[in-house]
Amino acid sequence: MNIILNGEIAEIPEHLTDDMLLNVLREYFGLVGAKFGCGAGACGACTVIVNGDAIRSCVMPMSALEGAEVRTIEGVSNGDTLHPVQEAWLEHAVPQCGYCQAGQIMSAISLLEKTPAPSSEQIDAAMEGNLCRCGSYARIRAAIGSVAASA
Repeated sequence: MNIILNGEIAEIPEHLTDDMLLNVLREYFGLVGAKFGCGAGACGACTVIVNGDAIRSCVMPMSALEGAEVRTIEGVSNGDTLHPVQEAWLEHAVPQCGYCQAGQIMSAISLLEKTPAPSSEQIDAAMEGNLCRCGSYARIRAAIGSVAASA
């Protein structure tokens, strides 16, 4: 089976088609930006974008992804040029421990690609379920809002 991983065709060996996407990303491809948090799709640390939607990779079986376009945090910058959401994260000093940040950023990117000027309610709805133990929620909202305002 094949997926499109960060813009390139990636072949998935048959023995991995029953694994979860998170495990394949981390263990087979070495893409460790998506983190294991809860293993139940409830915390958002493993969030990646699949076919434009933010999904929890810890509960997404590879068998459901034939031909899917998968983007990870490793695939959002353009060389040394950060994605606007990543720039906003730094400008608003969002990261503290950093564990949840890749998932938070991927959810924000998915939102902004679908809704370039989201309301506060739309931001809250899109980011619901992305947990941050450090409590950076206000800075996360501000960062997303600044990207939306500059679009």
